[in-house]
Amino acid sequence: MSKPQPAHRSAFGVFRSITTRWMDNDVYGHVNNVTYYSYFDTAVNGFLIDQGLLDIGCGKAIGLVVDTGCSYFASIAFPDEIEIGFKVARLGNSSVRYELGVFRKGEDIAVAQGHFVHVYVDRETRQPIGLEKRARAILEAVSPAAG
Repeated sequence: MSKPQPAHRSAFGVFRSITTRWMDNDVYGHVNNVTYYSYFDTAVNGFLIDQGLLDIGCGKAIGLVVDTGCSYFASIAFPDEIEIGFKVARLGNSSVRYELGVFRKGEDIAVAQGHFVHVYVDRETRQPIGLEKRARAILEAVSPAAG
């Protein structure tokens, strides 16, 4: 397996700004590795909410994370301002694979990058549910083929 290389900002089509928090730092003086997953969730779910694709309170479909991973290249620490770039790498019938990059504000090379996969399921039955046409169109617009 080859060692991952940090991505350039141009690899991502959508960006969300996040300010690191005091509690994100660990005893080693940098943002703890598990916190990056929270940044991923915040960026993607914020986008989905803004687009009207996610109703966290009572929407019929919910996205469950079934796979995730992250590679780290450089440290960040509070009070860094960061930008999370993401794209849709694969769009299935009921699943979406997002690829994400973490960038210091204004920098071009990722300090970390990762992925996660949402499988959309019925809120009540937890059975997979196909993506609606509108959701598919919005998600296709943030895939590399769209750019």
